Amino acid sequence: MGRAAAWGSRLRGLLLLLLVVVVVVLCGTAAAGGPGTAPLLCNVSLDSPAEERWLPVLRHFEPAFLRAAVARVIDETVPKWVHEVIQPIAAELESFMPQPFAGEILGLCKALGISLGDGVLLNFAYESTAFCTSIVAQDEKGNIYHGRNLDYDFVDILSKITIDVQFIKGGQIAYQGTTFLGYVGLWTGQSPHKFTVSGDERAGGSWWENAIAAFLNRNYPVSWLVRDTLSRAEDFQSAVLRLAGIPIIAEVYYIVGGVSPKEGMVITRNRRGPADLWPLDPLSGAWFRVETNYDHWTTPPPFDDRRTPAMKALNATGQQNINFDTLFQVLSVKPVLNDNTVYTTVMSAAFPEKYQTWIRTMK
Repeated sequence: MGRAAAWGSRLRGLLLLLLVVVVVVLCGTAAAGGPGTAPLLCNVSLDSPAEERWLPVLRHFEPAFLRAAVARVIDETVPKWVHEVIQPIAAELESFMPQPFAGEILGLCKALGISLGDGVLLNFAYESTAFCTSIVAQDEKGNIYHGRNLDYDFVDILSKITIDVQFIKGGQIAYQGTTFLGYVGLWTGQSPHKFTVSGDERAGGSWWENAIAAFLNRNYPVSWLVRDTLSRAEDFQSAVLRLAGIPIIAEVYYIVGGVSPKEGMVITRNRRGPADLWPLDPLSGAWFRVETNYDHWTTPPPFDDRRTPAMKALNATGQQNINFDTLFQVLSVKPVLNDNTVYTTVMSAAFPEKYQTWIRTMK
């Protein structure tokens, strides 16, 4: 009986130790993951006709809610005069849009029972006011990490329609990204084992006037160029060339990460071409680049300085400690994370399976 009691005591001790270990592991995982939930992960088949490929995704959402969300975003974002310009020529808009975007928007509009004009205006609305923070960084081993916060109005709506999308071709993931349902462009994306890219708005003045004129001149919306580049570019260098050179409807910052050391770049864009190329320079100590919504050679305004807190957090982290978890933590520092942050994504093209998005909330 004495030996049995001793074994029972040891067993209880081992079980208690195991319970402690489990709690520590679970709490550690929660701390590393941070606040937020993963968005719905969807597959979109590029082998399906453009008008049909988003239909399986739509089945996960209530159509009435989506129609109400579209109406609110358009009504509160798009100037009245833009409605008056776009609606009369709605039937002709398809001729101004490249494929597959034209077909995809048309298919989404038919499925939701909204006009093609509203479908185009919705995509314009998302292009016009995307305030963001993007970071590309290299660790001491030469691994490239890329993270971003996307800040936007309508957090209450957009947090419910944020989705991670895997674009499938021939049974394989051709590229992936994070977007809002109904929006066919990508502000955040990854081409596996090739490159990652994010876009941040750059204020250029008279946004709507210039964007509509450029669109009717068949320039790309900025997020469409991101997706087009993910589908076409074969490596970091070719991605930078496309993102820097193809005419677009609005000024923007493109942040690009590759798979090899020093493959990191912030592209400051005018509508017709690059205003500046700002690469990583780790040999000179510049192992990260931070881009918010202001030219990097200027000082951000005091009322919206997310750059300085992000840089302080990165320097405190150190190049030797940068990884997916610590980059997420940097993007969780206030005001880098703020009341308008819809989601955070961390990614690395060399480790495509690590692509992860969290829907954020400050509440």
